[in-house]
Amino acid sequence: MYSRLNIPIELVDLPAQRALVESSEGRLDGEVQRNINVQKQYPTLLMVQPGINYIEPPVFSKKYQFEVAGWASIKDYSIGIVRGVGTSEDGTRGMARVLAVTTQDQLMLALAGDRFDVAVSDSFSGLVAVKKLGLADQIKVLAPPLQKSTMYHFLNEKHRDLVPKVEKILMEMETSGELELLRQQTVEKYLAHLEGTIREK
Repeated sequence: MYSRLNIPIELVDLPAQRALVESSEGRLDGEVQRNINVQKQYPTLLMVQPGINYIEPPVFSKKYQFEVAGWASIKDYSIGIVRGVGTSEDGTRGMARVLAVTTQDQLMLALAGDRFDVAVSDSFSGLVAVKKLGLADQIKVLAPPLQKSTMYHFLNEKHRDLVPKVEKILMEMETSGELELLRQQTVEKYLAHLEGTIREK
């Protein structure tokens, strides 16, 4: 979408919590995608509409098998989450035994090492980590997902003038179906790349 505004972009890969600090303080220009609650927690980040993606976070488990019935169904387990991932932090808020780690890889390695009973992550990131780490024979995804959460693009307030321009383009992309098509293509492309990388090892 930024190419349509003739604005070059650079993607910076950081741990979830650190990325929020960097973007909210203006050292980075924004967040690719975050849940809606970011606008309350970080008022210097401006939400761009419409939503650009959605996640359906499931429960990942090594030892336990049960039918998931919303966040309340995991409250009696010890739970691993990634620090700074708003959906996981919001969903587990107030639960007694929640351990936050820094990255997806750490989350799945800790689950495999029995540091907690279950883990929560968005399905795509979690499955990528499980495959990459060779843990697919140990860690399973329980169903159904905990929720469906729309994800939004955020810009630091110093780019306030860009928000309506980006929103106009996103609205056109949503109406035409291009947003959903791009989502599907991106997921398929990344998973194919990951499979090729694993085979080469």
